[in-house]
Amino acid sequence: MYKYLLIVNDIEQQLEQGQIKAGQKLPSIRDLSLRYACNKSTVIRAFTLLESRHLIYPIPQSGYYAVQQRGASLQLPENTVFDFSSAAPDPELFPYLDFKHCVDKAFDMYKNELFIYGTSQGLPSLLRLLCKHLANYKVFTKPDHVHITSGVQQALAILALMPFPNKKHGILLEQPSYHLFIQLVESYQLPVHGIRRSPHGDLDLNHLEHLFRTEDIKFFYTMPRFHNPLGCSYSEPTKKAIAKLAKRYDVYIVEDDYLADLELDSKSDPIYAYDSSHVIYLKSYAKILFPGLRVGVAVLPSALDDVFGTFKKIADIDSPMLSQAALEIYIQSGMFERRKHAIRDAYSRRLQQLHESLHAYMEDSYSVASPRQSGVHTHIMLPPHLPIPVLLDRLRKKQVLIQNLTPNYLPNFEPLPLMNLSITRVSEERIDRGVRIIADEIKHIVKQGRRV
Repeated sequence: MYKYLLIVNDIEQQLEQGQIKAGQKLPSIRDLSLRYACNKSTVIRAFTLLESRHLIYPIPQSGYYAVQQRGASLQLPENTVFDFSSAAPDPELFPYLDFKHCVDKAFDMYKNELFIYGTSQGLPSLLRLLCKHLANYKVFTKPDHVHITSGVQQALAILALMPFPNKKHGILLEQPSYHLFIQLVESYQLPVHGIRRSPHGDLDLNHLEHLFRTEDIKFFYTMPRFHNPLGCSYSEPTKKAIAKLAKRYDVYIVEDDYLADLELDSKSDPIYAYDSSHVIYLKSYAKILFPGLRVGVAVLPSALDDVFGTFKKIADIDSPMLSQAALEIYIQSGMFERRKHAIRDAYSRRLQQLHESLHAYMEDSYSVASPRQSGVHTHIMLPPHLPIPVLLDRLRKKQVLIQNLTPNYLPNFEPLPLMNLSITRVSEERIDRGVRIIADEIKHIVKQGRRV
């Protein structure tokens, strides 16, 4: 991280946590330059960014002062629900002022382009920037192979419907999998197959090879990192094996890396890093920016570029130009990288708290998945015959929302007795209380079942 962004991040955290209060004077430029071992110009750059976000203000001949204590806005009323069901980003963590600045600047920079249709592939300057940006995720490509879509959902719809060079037609899905993609495949009555992914995230590679060899599969849709709803990730040997099998049997991999920005392990690479010839890499910016922007990225093998571009143009001519331009400015300015670290750290703390609370209350009523350092999901395994719909209904009446995982499975797959828990919409301070309610309700139902 650039030094000035480190200074910005530290000061912002102190504001949020109340360590720097409204109206309080900040340390001098000279003091901060000594503390961070940097030039005064670096500190001035950090202060300029904080001022543009209306967090601090200067007083001539005096210094910089805090505008407000942002941490107060994070306090939630006690009567709100405990929403463990949603993977939608926490609005409190998002940089409205930062992005407003980017949108305003995008209007000024691209005012002429906003009144004409763009290209179906995307804003050319953004495509060039994304090639550099994606290299940070070990995705090395050229602008010709990068396509901007209206969210990853549009990319999945195009891939499901378009023909592939391997002349195959079926789609292979992990079980469980992304529920909206299952609905899409079923709505279009596309041939679909499933392969079980264990609660630990494992995949039977022998079974995968058998399906690749014997079935008419054009691509395998997978979430290797922070799987939804399991929360687990593939090991490096598994990712390498999947890439090798895809190339051997001419099956494409659609790699949905929707939470790549939350990865803490710098050595964790996507499947794309092991074979780009048969891997389609999808990335979403919704978890670090705003879901309403609907900006997704698809990195394609050259054999798919033309037909994907044709289907994309038919779908919507081009993706929103303003969203693309704002994203370009957001990444170029360094705001994206700084906000990514802040969101990742906040979610990591919540996930750690969730695992601690789950272990504290579990006794013998459920088992907890292996602790995870990052992501937004985890799960617990419930007793095999526990009536999950009854449990979810009882929890809902106590204002605890849990996702029903039945839609995450194909009709011919029996759902596992597990409960998914997401931390994006529950504050760190309220996680323990919510988990205690969940544990108490599970124990109550288990106890009732023993009496019967």
